[in-house]
Amino acid sequence: MSDGEALTAVKVVGICGSLRRMSYTRQALSVALQGAQDIGATIRLIDLQEYDLIFCDGKEDESNYPEDVFTLRREVREADGLILGTPEYHGSFSGVLKNAIDLMGFKEFEAKIIGLVGVAGGTMGAVNALNGLRVIGRAVHAWVLPEQVSIPKAREVFDATGALQDRMIERRLQELGRQVTRFAYLHSSGKAREFIEVWENAPTNPGG
Repeated sequence: MSDGEALTAVKVVGICGSLRRMSYTRQALSVALQGAQDIGATIRLIDLQEYDLIFCDGKEDESNYPEDVFTLRREVREADGLILGTPEYHGSFSGVLKNAIDLMGFKEFEAKIIGLVGVAGGTMGAVNALNGLRVIGRAVHAWVLPEQVSIPKAREVFDATGALQDRMIERRLQELGRQVTRFAYLHSSGKAREFIEVWENAPTNPGG
């Protein structure tokens, strides 16, 4: 079996941290997931607006938790790679994404490959939001890709229907999805030496 054929066993899940009906974050995640699918990965988009999630209160008794909390945990645990997408709000990532992450833990994230996508209305992009997610990735013992995609001035990048207009950003999103897939495969297939070599030669983050 070739590596290309083996990639079909990789499952990549995107988590959308935006509840807006016409969400640029959701559109960007879809493009990144398409990049993963193009090289063979099985993909799934977790749209948090479709989940009935309780606000995380730190209580140990989960008997009254909605079933969707356990569904979310299961879907993330089953993933080999994750792509987290968020709008930037007040210099950070969205509260709905933080709450979803807080409802999970090491069982869902440890040793997973994570790619990051952020969308912002301003010219500075979503770098601060993605930096915050990168810190969380380290805290839950995940492998966060050095390359990330921060999209500034979202209204100029997407058209009225939500379709992405910037081909360079489209290519970067697709490559992020492919990177998550490749690293997830190498990490889960026992190819430790090749994983380290590819990781060390991964593109440096261009700052957005």
